[in-house]
Amino acid sequence: MTSETKNCWLSNWPSRNGGTGWREPNPFTVLTDHKNLEYLRAAKRLNPRQARWALFFTRFNFTISYRPGSKNTKVDALSRMFALEESPETPEPILPENVFVSPITWSEETLPPASTSTYTPAGCPPGSQYIPRARRTALIHSAHTSLGTGHPGIHETLSLLKERFWWPDMTADVRRYVQGCEGCAMSKDPRHLPAGKLFPLPVPSRPWSHLGVDFVTDLPTSRDHTCIFVVVDRFSKSCRLLPLKGPPTALETVELLFNHVFRYFGIPEDIVSDPGPQFVSRVWRAFLTRLGVAVSQSSGYHPQTNGQTERKIQGDQPLPPYLLP
Repeated sequence: MTSETKNCWLSNWPSRNGGTGWREPNPFTVLTDHKNLEYLRAAKRLNPRQARWALFFTRFNFTISYRPGSKNTKVDALSRMFALEESPETPEPILPENVFVSPITWSEETLPPASTSTYTPAGCPPGSQYIPRARRTALIHSAHTSLGTGHPGIHETLSLLKERFWWPDMTADVRRYVQGCEGCAMSKDPRHLPAGKLFPLPVPSRPWSHLGVDFVTDLPTSRDHTCIFVVVDRFSKSCRLLPLKGPPTALETVELLFNHVFRYFGIPEDIVSDPGPQFVSRVWRAFLTRLGVAVSQSSGYHPQTNGQTERKIQGDQPLPPYLLP
């Protein structure tokens, strides 16, 4: 809506909202600070809305008079926004002050006088107070669980303590306490990255095409042998058990695999192993890569990846370890 249309509507509004009975027969004057409204009756090109209003205005005997805004000292409520002057109010705090000052005062309130010491070991920063070993856990507990701190993380708890206190291995002690906090474990949401997508091992299509290898070490000595190299075919579940006098090197492992498995059953497509030193060496990877064999390693502390080999090792033991002499 243009400014002219708005002012025309304001002129029309009092007539359409009561009072037309005494205005129609009596002449009156309309004062406006919009000069274009003086030519409203003489205008030849009007839009439908303006034409409808002009037809409505023919019922009244009035004169439109222009008055500049600078001379219109007593403006009416139609041209000015009415507002009350509000006195400024001082906002009142919602939370008590002890909530905000608790991160600063918690150390003095919870640290007993007996823990303060004049002894300052080497490495203590200037201005920091050394805390004896007997009072460290209580101080970490206060910094981590007080009302003002609200169970912060490792770095925030450590930052609170470092403002005034110090002791050797301070970071390790704070990390150990926060990671073992029962309240954090029960109430806080996990923030670690989502677990990776699990891919099952491929199903072999022929015997000795997919192998699993592992070592059984620290066995009772039998004919000078204390170790077994286990090779399992994941298709037929058959295996080769190679006795050894001790854990072999990566090169010796390659020679065992080539002389006792590859020469009889051919080159496999994939070999699954744990991340042992023999299976992560460059010799092992270079040998299998040269033969075109894929190397699959299980993740740490997850023996289920090479489950067939692990199960074979358990089944081939004649006696449980706790029954051996």
